[in-house]
Amino acid sequence: MLIKKEARQRRARKTRARIAEKKTIRLAINRTNLHIYAQVISASGDKVLVSASSAEADVRKSLANGGNKAAAAVVGKRIAEKAKSAGITKVAFDRSGNRYHGRVKALAEAAREHGLQF
Repeated sequence: MLIKKEARQRRARKTRARIAEKKTIRLAINRTNLHIYAQVISASGDKVLVSASSAEADVRKSLANGGNKAAAAVVGKRIAEKAKSAGITKVAFDRSGNRYHGRVKALAEAAREHGLQF
């Protein structure tokens, strides 16, 4: 278990280092068993510009479960809409070392469909 966590953290560090080199705004995700969270973080990495999660009251009303693909798609749509209203269209996708499938993929595809460019 600990080795699996360390491997994910190592992959996340490598990705974040590459994104930091490019000095671009990044869309970072955090996945837990119960919820999924997304944040658009400034290029310098010191400020969260917009955020969305399946734990928000609006989202929880419409979904029975916050830890599935449907919830991830809703969060992807919300983060894209919030980012566009803040004037952000292009981001680097930081999947935090998670594999690109399931909830992570659903969130990314929903964000792309609603106007974010990765």
